[in-house]
Amino acid sequence: MQVICISFLACQPVPGKNLDILAFPPARIHVAFPQPPSPIVIHSTAVVSPKAELGAGVEIGPYCVIGDEVRLGARNRLHAHLVMEGPITIGEDNEFHPFSSIGARSQDLKYAGEPTHAHIGDRNTFREFVTVHRGTTPEIPTRIGSDNNFLAYAHVAHDSVVGNHCILSNAATLAGHVTVEDHVILSGLAGVHQFCRVGAHSMIGGCAKIVQDVPPYTIADGHPAQLRGLNLIGLQRRGFTEEDIRALKTAYKTLFLKKEANLASQIEVLKSLEVAGNDKVLQMLDFLQSSQRGVVR
Repeated sequence: MQVICISFLACQPVPGKNLDILAFPPARIHVAFPQPPSPIVIHSTAVVSPKAELGAGVEIGPYCVIGDEVRLGARNRLHAHLVMEGPITIGEDNEFHPFSSIGARSQDLKYAGEPTHAHIGDRNTFREFVTVHRGTTPEIPTRIGSDNNFLAYAHVAHDSVVGNHCILSNAATLAGHVTVEDHVILSGLAGVHQFCRVGAHSMIGGCAKIVQDVPPYTIADGHPAQLRGLNLIGLQRRGFTEEDIRALKTAYKTLFLKKEANLASQIEVLKSLEVAGNDKVLQMLDFLQSSQRGVVR
């Protein structure tokens, strides 16, 4: 029987450092000691509820106020003069700039004072004076995904859902119960009416008034908004294939260029075409057929 003896020399492991150990017969064993958790940093002027939960590496700046039932994941950074109210659950690596209000109660007049919720994912940026409100009832939280950028004065109202990789530019405003799908850009001062949906990979022009659902992959602009074409630059930047873009062009022409045509009849025409089997076209068809408020055209 072969016995391998490992001799540990007198040493004191240092957290976060690695150690190489020589064994006999000659071998090298690499031991990695875990990194210590990052410290939580709270400025002396900040007010943090004892009922708040703070993850490792959280930084809370001057004059921030953190309320009850706020759950902050690791490495969130809160700059100065921020107010955060719960119940709210926030993921990791988000950044909140001064004077934002995150997790305030719903402004819906039906709100009865019960504990309602908001959920925020990871790696989002909330610039100055951004407001995010909790849901109106305990059953429906306000939800924000990951990797979004909310510019100054953007507003996410009660019961709204924002996906991933979205940009809400300065003073872009979502009313209650709005759904914004992934990779959407709302330009400055754009407003979205309650219960509307904004489809994935779409772009909304500055000061646009959205009162119906915006189909995915399109550009909408105007007051009230109308479709201006496909978001071709955005699709190319996100790596859509030429095949997908050609299929979406055919779908767009079939569905939306004949303004006088009934949309339901144009959907049936599109279904008869070969491009109807394309995944992106199928997503557009599903979006249109599930609309409750009608569609921007």
